Amino acid sequence: MQSNEVKKNQSAGAGTFKQTLRLYKYVKPFWIEFTIGMVLLLASSISSLFIPDLLGKLVDSGQKMRLTPEINRLGFILVAVLIGQGICSFFRVIFFVNVTEKTLSSLRQHIYNHLIQLPMKFFLTRRVGELNSRISADISLLQETFTTTIAEFIRNLIVLAGGFVLLLTTSAKLTFFMLMLLPVILVVAFVFGKYIRKFSKAAQDRVAEANTILEETLQGILNVKAFANEFFEMRRYGKKINEAAEIGMKSGIYRGAFLSFLMLCIFGAMVAVIWKGSLLIASGEMQSAGELVSFVIYSAFIGGAVTELAEVYSNLQKSIGATENLLEILEEPAEELTAPAAIAPEHELNGLITFENISFHYPSRSDVSVLKDISFSVEANQKVALVGPSGAGKSTIVSLLLRFYDPVNGAISFDGRDGRDFPYSVLRNQMAVVLQDVFLFGSSIRDNIAYGKPGATEEEIIYAAKQANAWEFIQNFPEGMDTMVGDRGVQLSGGQRQRIAIARAVLKNPRILILDEATSALDAESEKLVQDALDKLMEGRTSIIIAHRLATVREADKIVVLDDGYVVEEGTHHELLTVDGGIYRNLSTMQFTN
Repeated sequence: MQSNEVKKNQSAGAGTFKQTLRLYKYVKPFWIEFTIGMVLLLASSISSLFIPDLLGKLVDSGQKMRLTPEINRLGFILVAVLIGQGICSFFRVIFFVNVTEKTLSSLRQHIYNHLIQLPMKFFLTRRVGELNSRISADISLLQETFTTTIAEFIRNLIVLAGGFVLLLTTSAKLTFFMLMLLPVILVVAFVFGKYIRKFSKAAQDRVAEANTILEETLQGILNVKAFANEFFEMRRYGKKINEAAEIGMKSGIYRGAFLSFLMLCIFGAMVAVIWKGSLLIASGEMQSAGELVSFVIYSAFIGGAVTELAEVYSNLQKSIGATENLLEILEEPAEELTAPAAIAPEHELNGLITFENISFHYPSRSDVSVLKDISFSVEANQKVALVGPSGAGKSTIVSLLLRFYDPVNGAISFDGRDGRDFPYSVLRNQMAVVLQDVFLFGSSIRDNIAYGKPGATEEEIIYAAKQANAWEFIQNFPEGMDTMVGDRGVQLSGGQRQRIAIARAVLKNPRILILDEATSALDAESEKLVQDALDKLMEGRTSIIIAHRLATVREADKIVVLDDGYVVEEGTHHELLTVDGGIYRNLSTMQFTN
């Protein structure tokens, strides 16, 4: 049983390492600089192998009282090798750092591009702070791997292999004597490395959780302060940070024990080698002290290489933990999106929408049916209102219209064609949404309006602002269109934010307009201005209106009433008021008599 578990862990470890190597595809565009860096790395590594041999000859030259010129010649050669090695190392670092920075920039861009194209179901189970940590902290952890760890790994392998060959040529007996400790070191390295990797991944997860708390509390700082929960949040954040620190400290114990064990083995081996070498010289099996000096230095090189390989192995385990998280995101299937372009005639929407026997549940809650066999249609240029109690499925219909999700059963048709026949981007480019909770980016008013049509001219942006009844208050700001709205638009009132969102929709000029509680949170004066702007926006286009306040849907061409995921009533305002015991009539009675 244990044997099977070990094999399983080994197989998983090997698979993860192979996955990690997949990241090196991002190095390919910079292969020339990477190749030059590798050549310089090989040159500096190989040149270091000449140093012990030259030092041994230098000792022999002095011991045998040869001429001073020979000693000087060997000294000059040693200095030249050291200078050459230093120059190669200097330029190797520069090339590797350049490749690393470009590679990580490309990796960040690729992960961000992939992340932003993932379907909505992915974001149902992921928190923003965690994803932010993956792109920042996890990729930063890979920086050391790309810059130094891989280079050190290759350099030490060269030193290790070359050193063993030269040790064998110097003294086979001493080499085999020294090799007896190697299996022990390798077994210990494997065992310790497995624990280091586990702790590293756990620490990264705790840091991601802490970053999530940080991001959420800063985004919701108004609620934090309103509920006087500053100290609660401090404790919550501190708990995760301390958990990460404790895991890091446990990892440090294993790493420290591992390195201490290696140092003991290496220096113990060197003492044993010198002792054994002295015996060989005394017996005449080794020719000179110079050979012993060379052998000891080669042994030190190999010992240093083994120690550094252990440290490199620990760092690789840490980076593998970070890589697993990144690859997990990259392996998520993305939506098939297309870059903005002119919409092909066959994909242009006329505005007819048909819901045919739609049933739906969210991927994260498969046991809860949100929509149950609903059917209704929206004619081109009609204003259709969706009303009903909270949780009836109104906002879910909006998500299905935008193809954030596809129905479990049934189909949504546009102009008689299944919505799944339209590319995601083409469909969404012909729709605009104005929500109750408007999200504005923390940049200028101009940037937020232009988000509806990137690249829009100043005249188009101003026209959209005027249509949305926003131009007057924009002009009253000292900086006009350049006024910064603050994070999520906190510098603006609710009515101003809504009108900026409407201007954004006007600029997009959608064929289908979706209004989700767009006026429910406004005061009477702001609501009048916003409603006037919405009325202008709805002219000449298909409009889906979600509202709890029935006063805003009286003029709709059709009202669809939903309850518990079913369509229970359908008709105009006046028609639905005649239905005895109807949900719409009851809602209307409650709202207009209070």
